[in-house]
Amino acid sequence: MKCKDLISIADLLPSDIEEIFTVTRELKEWHAKGYDEKCLNGKILGMIFEKSSMRTRVSFEVAMVQLGGHAIYLTQGDINLGKREAVKDGARVLSRYVDGIVIRTFGQETIQELARYATVPVINALSDYLHPCQALTDMYTIKEKFGTYTNVKIAYIGDGNNVARSLAQICAKLGIHFYVASPKGYELSSEFLAKAKQMAEGYDVIHLSHDPKEVAKNAQVLYTDTWVSMGQEAEKAVRQQAFRDFQINNDIVKLAKNDVKVMHCLPAHRGEEITDDVLDGPNSIVYDQAENRLHVEKALLKLLLRK
Repeated sequence: MKCKDLISIADLLPSDIEEIFTVTRELKEWHAKGYDEKCLNGKILGMIFEKSSMRTRVSFEVAMVQLGGHAIYLTQGDINLGKREAVKDGARVLSRYVDGIVIRTFGQETIQELARYATVPVINALSDYLHPCQALTDMYTIKEKFGTYTNVKIAYIGDGNNVARSLAQICAKLGIHFYVASPKGYELSSEFLAKAKQMAEGYDVIHLSHDPKEVAKNAQVLYTDTWVSMGQEAEKAVRQQAFRDFQINNDIVKLAKNDVKVMHCLPAHRGEEITDDVLDGPNSIVYDQAENRLHVEKALLKLLLRK
């Protein structure tokens, strides 16, 4: 992995992604055999969380412990980055104390500024715009289940949000066709699609639709996310109305391949974007997907913090 930070999938080469997947597989296999490589012995990770999260916090903290290091959890109340202290000052000071920084925040520009001034690696653990750790986990899980991601039809039904953007980016980087069905007004933007096309070396691999049934046909992966992300609570009623026909349920699953895998980055709102019977059903790989956040993050920490 050549880059100092993980800010966006756009910064990675396809070979970087494959390297992350190779290290992930090794670390996961070793952990299953009862062995964890203590490659980060004595290293300390600073974790800035302006948005709360169960999966992201626990998976990164466990990842550091399993690799021999430690993590320090910093809430917005602890650090108040960009308000009590300038982002660049926080970046410079934290770089004197810790060996890497994970940040989960609202603005992508905050992460970019933090990385610009930090002398230690910075990992984007979610912004309102991108979610690269989730996309790497999702594609690793798809490869794990199918043995490959080549020619796997991935259909995303829902909001053109941070998860959808990072999935689109990783598909563009790897030359995978990505089918997205969103309500009008909630699609991936034309500006974003133009940049994704550049990542795909000029090929159109991102396909938009307003019809969830159309994208679900013969899909091997069905993916969805919440209709109302953190910070959008005031839009809840409007969004629920707009997305009411974009639920993954058994009627949608029947349109896909018989062995379709159903994915969700969690937390799920059962009965809204996905039904109980699908989330708990035989096609769901949601909890394998959630577990893989740990293994992928261990690979990222190993590759970035050992430099």
